[in-house]
Formats: sequence, structure tokens, C-alpha cells
Amino acid sequence: MFTIGDFARHGRVSARMLRHYDAIGLLRPARTDPFTGYRRYAAAQLADLNRIIALKDLGFSLEQVRQIRQGRLDTAGLRGMLTLRRAELEAARAAAEARLTRVEARLRSLESEGRMPSQDVVVKSLPAVRVAELTAVAAGYEPEHISPVIRPLYEELCKRLDAAGVTPSGPGIAYYEACADAASGSGADEGAIVVHAAMTVSAEPAPGQDFAIVDLPAVGRAATIVHRGPMDEVVTTGQALARWIDEGGHRSAGYAREVTLEWDEDPRNWVTELQEPLV
Repeated sequence: MFTIGDFARHGRVSARMLRHYDAIGLLRPARTDPFTGYRRYAAAQLADLNRIIALKDLGFSLEQVRQIRQGRLDTAGLRGMLTLRRAELEAARAAAEARLTRVEARLRSLESEGRMPSQDVVVKSLPAVRVAELTAVAAGYEPEHISPVIRPLYEELCKRLDAAGVTPSGPGIAYYEACADAASGSGADEGAIVVHAAMTVSAEPAPGQDFAIVDLPAVGRAATIVHRGPMDEVVTTGQALARWIDEGGHRSAGYAREVTLEWDEDPRNWVTELQEPLV
């Protein structure tokens, strides 16, 4: 039998934690001296402690751990709880990976400060183009706000175009504008962005369409640059274009359009042209 201190040391936990587990009935000592109140633990209880710690590491609350250990959850309930927790962990991992990608993009932007972009910037005119689109509002223009909004929009737009028998005739075009409330600097919407997820089409607007068909106007002069890779990493390319515009004495006339030149299941293979209108 182990004292609480020895058992805590072997279990790599604190004695305070063991006292708490005892108090809530999660892990009782094998024996408690009726006179001194000293707790004694058996070596076999290390396995119980390990199960409790493992369930805690999965994100279960102590109450949920107690229910599991007391058999108050049937197999289906436990399976559902574990499945939900797995989904939460996978979502957290995806969010962490996306955050790391954005940090790396900012670092590359810092490293490239003071240098002209290695990609060629081309100034050209953009013809008018007809698009089918869906729109939504993102909290900001940062990639972490845009990506979760625009991806579902494109998925839904493709489904609706297919259901309507409309075949895209050209590339996808994402474009942006400030919300009316954001532009006025009023309210909680300050900084919010209207996201347009669009596909080039040659179709005419028709009654009953659950998407909009609009004509994007021609742009007389736009500075363009090609971005390769995920749009979560577009900060470096976008800022390189901004430096080129500033150093060349030009002036931006609004948000850049993002035209998909090449698309692949793997975002690392994406090729996107940024087209920033100039005054």
C-alpha cells in the first residue's frame, strides 16, 4: 500500500488532485485509517488513475468521467460522446494548423519587406464580365475571417448552378466590398466585409434562380500579381502588390479581385491572380 504522497508521485499527479478525486467519489483510496484519516492506495489503482487522466485529456469533465466509470453511460452514449469529442479535437487541430499557416505568411511578409516582389506585376485593363454569385458578410478582411465564409459559399453556389443547369463559362472570381455600416464606422459591424463568391457565366437572369447574376464592370487599369498556394497564405503576395503600387506612385481604387487560374483538391496547387484596381 502507498501513502497518498507516494501514490501521487508514481501516478505523476498531485496529492491535492487525489484528495479532490476522493472528495467527489471519483477515485477512493483503497483504505482510509479511521483514526488518523490517512489514505492508502493500492498499486492496482494506478490503472484506474491512468484511465481518469486519459479521459480528462480527451476533454471530458470530471462529472462525465465519473458517469463513464460508474457505468451510467451505455455503449451508445459513450460512443456518441467520444465521436463528438473526436470531431472537436479535429476541428481544433484544423484551426491550429490554419493559424500556423497565417503566422508563417506574416513572417514571410516581414522577411520580404524592402524587396520588390519576385513575381511580375502587370498593369492591364479588365473587361466586363458576367458572374453568378452568392454573398455573405465576414467579420473582417483577414484570411481567418474570409476563408470560413467564402468556402461554403462556393460549395453552395456550385450546387445551385448545377441544379439550375448553368455551366460556368470561365474562372471563379472572388471580390469584396466594405459593409455600409463598416464604411460609416458605426456599430459592431465596423471592419465587416461583404464577400462575393462568383463564377463566370454566360447565362441570363431568370425567375426562380436562387443565386444572383450580375455584370462586373470593366476596370481601366489594374495591377495584377499571381499568387500560388492556399489563400490563407495570400497576405505575403497581397502586401508585395501593395508595396509595388506605392513605390510606383500609383493609388489603389479598392479591394483586389481574386481570379482562380488553377484549382485543385490540394490548396497548395492553387494559382490565383490578384487584380487590384488603380485610380
